[in-house]
Amino acid sequence: MDDPINDIEPVIRALTQSPPSVQRTALHKYFTSDAEFIHPFCRTGSFDNSRFLIQAIYRWYKIMSPNIELDVKSIGVPGVLPPSYQPILIRGSAYDQQNLILYVTIFQVFSIFFVPFFKAPVELTTVLKLKKASNNKYYIASQNDLYQTDQFFKFFSWPFGSIFVTTFQLLSTLVCVVAAVAFWPISWWEEHGTEVRNEAHQDVARVEARLRDTFVDTKRNGELVTAPATSQ
Repeated sequence: MDDPINDIEPVIRALTQSPPSVQRTALHKYFTSDAEFIHPFCRTGSFDNSRFLIQAIYRWYKIMSPNIELDVKSIGVPGVLPPSYQPILIRGSAYDQQNLILYVTIFQVFSIFFVPFFKAPVELTTVLKLKKASNNKYYIASQNDLYQTDQFFKFFSWPFGSIFVTTFQLLSTLVCVVAAVAFWPISWWEEHGTEVRNEAHQDVARVEARLRDTFVDTKRNGELVTAPATSQ
């Protein structure tokens, strides 16, 4: 790619919505030969000609879902960045130029041709790690497709899979609230325990100071002894 921001959407569509020859050409043109692919259902690793496995994954993906509806959406760059750093955000993607990472949010409707009436509208974030070659072109060295759990379950033909995940997430939130209330003494001690310990140390220090004021150290016959202080 000459310009990752403007080139990435046509690349994605060539991989997911094109005939086999166009798909194969796109893979060989835009991916490194040792590119890595990571997805909730499969991964390839990175080794010489691992691109062949990515080609097989995309081919079967296209066979299963011949007519994929797809839309590229916007996303910001995660992480803490210097205030002077501004990510490029154009046409549904964000490009971290410093680390050569491209973030793309994609919405797609995935259907399987041999499962009647099945449609899975899912949203994912694809993280593309790029490599700049000596010809000043950018190639995809790694693709990592990230799904939220409820989006992941939509791939299954379970009629209530997404509802199950959402219910589980809400119950987990309720458990967190109950546990936070039940164990509030731990939070109180975390917040105030240091103050209590500091006050105890300060009390000990005040007692030691009073003792020093009451007694003075003197030498008698070359030995250090403690005697009551005398008023001046």
